[in-house]
Amino acid sequence: MDISVLVGVTALLFIVIALSEPLATRLRLPYSVVLALVGATLGSVGIWLQQSDAGLGPELREALTLPIKSSVFLTVFLPTLLFEVSLGLNVRRMADDWVPIIVMAVAAVVAATLMIGFALQPFSAMPLVGCLLLGSIVSTTDPSAVVSIFRNVAAPQRLMRIVEGESLLNDAAAIALFSFFLTYVMAGVPNPTYLSGLGTFPWLMAGGLMVGLIIGRVAVEGMRIIPAHPLAQISVSVALPYLTYLFAEEVNVSGVVAVVGAGLIVNVSGPSRLSPAAWSQLRELWGLLAHWSGALIFVLAALLIPRLMADVRLHDIFLVAIVALAATASRAAILWGALPLLSRMRLSPRVEPPYRAAILWGGLRGAVTLALALAVTENVLVPANIKREIGILATGYVLFTLLVQGTTLRRVIRRLGLARLSPLDMALSNQVIAVALQNVREEVAGSIREYELSREIVRSEAKRFGERLEKAVQRAEDTEEIPDRERITLGLVALAVREREEILESFREQLIASRLVERMLAESDYLIERTRQHGRDGYRLAARRNLGAGRVARAAVLLHNRLRISAPLANLIADRFDILLNQRTMLRHLHQYIDQKVRRMYGRRVAELLHELLKRREEETERALESLHLQYPFYTEEMERRYIRRTTLRMEERQYQTLLDDGLIGPELHMTLVAAIKRQRLKTEVRPKLDLAVHKHELVRQFPLFSAMDEEQRKALTRAMVTLYAGPGEIMVRRGDPPRRVFFIASGAVESDIAGEKRRLGRGDMFGQLSMLMKRSRQAQVTSIAYSTFLALDEQKFRDLLAKNRKLQDAVVESARARGVELDMDLLPPLTP
Repeated sequence: MDISVLVGVTALLFIVIALSEPLATRLRLPYSVVLALVGATLGSVGIWLQQSDAGLGPELREALTLPIKSSVFLTVFLPTLLFEVSLGLNVRRMADDWVPIIVMAVAAVVAATLMIGFALQPFSAMPLVGCLLLGSIVSTTDPSAVVSIFRNVAAPQRLMRIVEGESLLNDAAAIALFSFFLTYVMAGVPNPTYLSGLGTFPWLMAGGLMVGLIIGRVAVEGMRIIPAHPLAQISVSVALPYLTYLFAEEVNVSGVVAVVGAGLIVNVSGPSRLSPAAWSQLRELWGLLAHWSGALIFVLAALLIPRLMADVRLHDIFLVAIVALAATASRAAILWGALPLLSRMRLSPRVEPPYRAAILWGGLRGAVTLALALAVTENVLVPANIKREIGILATGYVLFTLLVQGTTLRRVIRRLGLARLSPLDMALSNQVIAVALQNVREEVAGSIREYELSREIVRSEAKRFGERLEKAVQRAEDTEEIPDRERITLGLVALAVREREEILESFREQLIASRLVERMLAESDYLIERTRQHGRDGYRLAARRNLGAGRVARAAVLLHNRLRISAPLANLIADRFDILLNQRTMLRHLHQYIDQKVRRMYGRRVAELLHELLKRREEETERALESLHLQYPFYTEEMERRYIRRTTLRMEERQYQTLLDDGLIGPELHMTLVAAIKRQRLKTEVRPKLDLAVHKHELVRQFPLFSAMDEEQRKALTRAMVTLYAGPGEIMVRRGDPPRRVFFIASGAVESDIAGEKRRLGRGDMFGQLSMLMKRSRQAQVTSIAYSTFLALDEQKFRDLLAKNRKLQDAVVESARARGVELDMDLLPPLTP
């Protein structure tokens, strides 16, 4: 096709897309349904013009024979749609419903393929394998149809998550089955064995996911190393889904799942790897690309409908009805059979009947089904009768789902009550309106005084607005009171969401490093989820979990304590201090948010409770920071200085921006000043190095028991000692163990339990020395009750130290007296000069 004709046709298609959107609004029909109708109409007109021989010019004839191949849909448009939907998903919320999503994406496709194939075979001229091939083609819901329609009808968020997740993943299962059955059709095998095909599913899905995750991670890291070039970062994101799809198909795994995997990685990691401005631009671009792709895929696929339906007969309509009944029955069997069973087995959250009914009716088919049917009709190895029947039945069923289910889906969701707000949300809505109008009245009053408007008009409008406000307040008062427990949960969720915004704002202000913001956002999302699910208790437990040391931290401590590998622990300690310092600042900001926003919405009692919970979190954060400061005083001082410098630089940058906005300085001077700040900021990006070996020397030097030693003795002692770290609850000494070490508490605290008598020891104390000197097994069990640092000596080195340190001998005798033990002085080694 001539390039000028191709450009002209493309431009006309965009005009069709532009006109279809207001037409859909006017007709109150889903946008994708209108696109399909417009495309089918254009296709019919094109066929009529070609057959009428109405003196068409060569350019118009060439335009009417637009080459539409199945590969265009599967390689160009489908990756775009899948990638954009993956970018917009709330991945952590979707993880709660992963079981119903997987069941609907895989089990439902297999069930629909088999049920349609076996139901159709007695009435069709095709062999069983042809009927199963048709079943695989029509078993997949179309992401462009499903997602656009469900978004337009304002469906509940959980329903949206399940439907979007299903539409993303079921293409992979359907295309795998399609390839399997197509091979047998081309080979002329009427009744194949199916176990070999089912065995390819795990590899296709898992392999595709692995490929997508790896390529997505490489792309994200590539974007991270070019932060000064946002357009280059966005260009990488544009190339990502297509390269991922092509590579996955080349290695014989699912390209669809690979694109979804890559999109999910960018979704989770992108906000913390890219600047907020670049991430916003990336999302906007992909929203536009997906809109164009979704519209073009429907228009182009609909252009094929007249061609595929050209030879339709009455018996074919009967077969389409069988396909529709079998597809609906198989979907209902999964929704009312498999999902409730999984819920009873506690493998899946319960999916309520209204949700299941909406999912059943929302199983729309579209361009993917038409593309697979087109692939069959293009294949020269497929028998002509199978080509004809698959083309007609697949197209007929697509039309049924779009014109019957698509046009009535909004009404079905409304009838099921899913479009209505819950009583709690309704009560909250009335309260929100009342509070918002009160705020508006205060702001408008100030604006009116400023602009000196006519008093009569002001009085008239004030009366009108006052009546509206009075009605809103009355509705809020008449609404059933929101229980305090619900108010507290709503307030805590709002607080947790605001904390997440504070993290993003600090990242935007370049106060948090990109390597840390991803972890902080993940912890914030966990806090939001647990609060939604379990209210106040969930909030407290999640906050405490986020503050504690995770498995990675425990593994790093184990590496240091057992193998003397210190680098992972040093990095984790540095990260922890950075996070705690930023978290302390954000928690203080949240008190202001409670007073300004939450108090008006949920009342004084809820605000006071939120203040109290926030103060507890602040105290826990302060204790954690204090523990770090005690353990690493010099390092924490350097980190605090670094934090102050970064904050100062950001404030200075804001001042220059304000001067530029006010016209007090020019763009050239502003650029020079900002460039100087960037150079200084690069220096603050380099985090001070935490050297645990140097740190051990400082701990020994500050220990009261070793203060009388000279520098050379302290250096020798430092080399002999081993630094150990422990978190709360970690057992340092077990009752009955043989004594091998003496422990000096450099920071933190422990609890000693001897026959039920508990005693706490803190910084500067030691434990384990008596059982070693008395040569008996441990009588006490000693447990760390805080993040603690210990200096440990083995028996021989401890005895050598005792022989040289009178102060240490006195401390050993005093510790024995405190426990009511009379220590035989002969057990102590004689002092040496």
